[in-house]
Amino acid sequence: MSHSDKMRAIPRRLSHQTDRRFLYMPNVQTPLTGLTVANGEKLAWGFRTYVMGIINVTPDSFSGDGLGGDVSAAVEKALRFQEEGADILDIGAESTRPGHDKVSLDKELARLMPTLEAVAAKVCLPISVDTYKAAVARRAIDAGATIINDIWGLKAEPELANVAAETGAGLVLMHNQKGTHYKDLLPDVVASLRESVKTAIEVGVPQENIIVDPGIGFGKTPDQNLAVLARLAALKAVGCPILVGTSRKSTLGLLLDLPADQRVEATAATVSLAIAGGADLVRVHDVKEMVRVCRVTDAVVRGWRPQGWNAS
Repeated sequence: MSHSDKMRAIPRRLSHQTDRRFLYMPNVQTPLTGLTVANGEKLAWGFRTYVMGIINVTPDSFSGDGLGGDVSAAVEKALRFQEEGADILDIGAESTRPGHDKVSLDKELARLMPTLEAVAAKVCLPISVDTYKAAVARRAIDAGATIINDIWGLKAEPELANVAAETGAGLVLMHNQKGTHYKDLLPDVVASLRESVKTAIEVGVPQENIIVDPGIGFGKTPDQNLAVLARLAALKAVGCPILVGTSRKSTLGLLLDLPADQRVEATAATVSLAIAGGADLVRVHDVKEMVRVCRVTDAVVRGWRPQGWNAS
């Protein structure tokens, strides 16, 4: 049996608690009709945790994995991620690390489009574009992206929602803010995400196309990041699938006094905790390792099993 065959899962009955979040989409199997992920599976929220592999085409990524304008290296990484079991590829051309310089529309497009077009021609996975600019998102969708990943949750450019509504693209809405002051951390995050979701729905984005992200590492102190992860289940109240991105983040470096490229084990711990807290999708740099973490955690949390499972 091939590796891909072994990794295909046996459908399991989901718990009432897991199912309940998605009762509002009774006839929807995927956030985008026909979306196909790793191993030719159809995405079905709650069945297992999905893995989004990060491809940075920036020269100044915090994690040290920025590929700049090296299109061939980006395609090579995309193909490797596909082989390692990624479900979605997330391509970004503007760094969001602390203290980053904003990138002009023209510069972001010049960085992004050659890579996105080349990757779309080579891989069989859905592509997400990591941008908060409506014009960039529209060009990316035209070139083959199917998901828009907005780190400002429509607070920077609300017209991004119109692009998602008009194109049918999936929309990731992340919590973010300037500063780290909160009246009450988790209720404030949930309220902000509900506002973002409402903005999207009002212009025609179907709720089943929306994913929410608590924004760990954005507008939060290290202690607040850990508190969000510890209380992640509070986000279920928003009623959308949950994406979590803790991969190689600085909070993990502070905890262990390690550079970004030595935070794999720390990332693994947070990925597993996120799944236990209700995450449906994780955004990661180290795809092979995190796919394995997800499978083992899913076996405990969701009752997932590989094809051919025989414990007797």
